[in-house]
Amino acid sequence: FEAFIKLIADAIDQKSPYTGGHCRRVPELTMMLAQAAVNDQSAPFADFSLNESELYELKVASWLHDCGKVTTPDAVMDKPTKLSSTFDRIELIDQRFELLKQQAENAMLKAQLDLLQRNQAGKNIEAELASMQEELREFKEQCDSDRDFLRLSNIGGESMTQADIERVHEIGKRPFINAEGECVSFLSYDEIKHLSIMRGTLTAEERKVINNHIDVTITMLESLPYPRSLARVPEYACGHHERMDGTGYPRGLKREQMSIPARIMGIADIFEALTSKDRPYKKAKTLTESLEILGRMKVNQHIDPDLFDLFIREKIYLSYAEKFLEPEQIDDVDHSRIPGYIP
Repeated sequence: FEAFIKLIADAIDQKSPYTGGHCRRVPELTMMLAQAAVNDQSAPFADFSLNESELYELKVASWLHDCGKVTTPDAVMDKPTKLSSTFDRIELIDQRFELLKQQAENAMLKAQLDLLQRNQAGKNIEAELASMQEELREFKEQCDSDRDFLRLSNIGGESMTQADIERVHEIGKRPFINAEGECVSFLSYDEIKHLSIMRGTLTAEERKVINNHIDVTITMLESLPYPRSLARVPEYACGHHERMDGTGYPRGLKREQMSIPARIMGIADIFEALTSKDRPYKKAKTLTESLEILGRMKVNQHIDPDLFDLFIREKIYLSYAEKFLEPEQIDDVDHSRIPGYIP
């Protein structure tokens, strides 16, 4: 069975070093939080205990919690930017902006030439010519600003505002002469759709592909003939995307329907992902940034509130950080500013 675990872990690592690293770090954090819960004597955990065999069962589950990702396409699993496919299509848009500026300059030069040819009376047209030059300069500046905006939008982040999305659509509708000499929209429907992704780099369809990994994980893990001591591996491993209010997936379980070990894995999975320095689609967050996000998730009933408070109170985040994070990520955390934290 341990050979099978190593096989799966190695397969995921070969497929994606980012996910492979995640599958190695989540067990470490899971066991730290589980041991803290076992040692805690306060009301929420006074009756909670795990013996050596049960801790091993949880460790196995944490190693296998993402095993279904062996079937997830690389282009989706590690998608670094919104327009990334076999290459980052933002490069095509950069080139399009340069062509758009050149088209505008050609149109201005043609207009100036026409003006000079029509000026048979020899009138003073310098002001008019200068006005055309100024309009071109302003147009190029706007193109550069819009290009920089789309580059930033392509990176993905916590969220885009409605105003940002409207700006993407406005840029997309700008007229552009294509290779066939036809006047078309500057951005295609697909480019607008991807650049308007509210959070992260995945479309709704791509997120469904990612989410399907948990269904595959369930199928894989529930098909194995476990000894009694490992019977809860599927339950623990497959609950890390559930939420305490029942809005998670794949089964929409609520807090009272989940065991403490399954809830522990949810926090470990999220915190590792937030602080990970090897994801191609986001920058690693500091401890303060990560804990603030976790705190908001507690307030919104996405993670277990008691485990979150224990995670902060016992500074498990710091023990993990000293082992796995970069020095610049380990900032001074002010517990009083973490949303939802109750000492």
